[in-house]
Amino acid sequence: MFNEGKYHMTNVLIVYSTTDGHTKKICQHLQSIIEQQHQVKLLSVAEAMDTDLSHFDKIILGASIRYGTHHPDVFAFIKKNLHILDSKPSAFFSVNLVARKPIKSQPETNPYLKKFLKKIAWQPKQLAVFAGKIDYQNYSYIDRHVISLIMWMTKGPTSFDTNVEFTNWEEVGAFAQRIIQM
Repeated sequence: MFNEGKYHMTNVLIVYSTTDGHTKKICQHLQSIIEQQHQVKLLSVAEAMDTDLSHFDKIILGASIRYGTHHPDVFAFIKKNLHILDSKPSAFFSVNLVARKPIKSQPETNPYLKKFLKKIAWQPKQLAVFAGKIDYQNYSYIDRHVISLIMWMTKGPTSFDTNVEFTNWEEVGAFAQRIIQM
């Protein structure tokens, strides 16, 4: 559990919403870096819905995009916890395949993050966008074909043999350092 001794150690909560597991992998990487200096708890957005966020000093939320939007649970979590999210150092990152393109890999240039921020009242102190992963073999039949069509339209990989991770892990590490400093 968390240190309640003489010296207070910063308690960080990382909450994730993932479709195929890659956002959770990114959160685990963030956790491995941040926990070198802080105590970290990692929860899915469903688990975090019933968690008292007041026990945490910093809160990070990471969410994947599927078919152009974040999962409805992400919006519900933010709405339920808006006051506490705004009262603490907080961060949000989006994981999406459009971020594989350098021109759309920054918070200011990523269309999904910009659209998301217009839909919520929360003002995270730190923002990031990370490119996701394509793993056609693990998608359902329908997802495989729809994602392939989207990739064809956006000049991405379309072969059903494709299993490629576009995530820039150095950028994930730099985001972790920003979280440590906030």
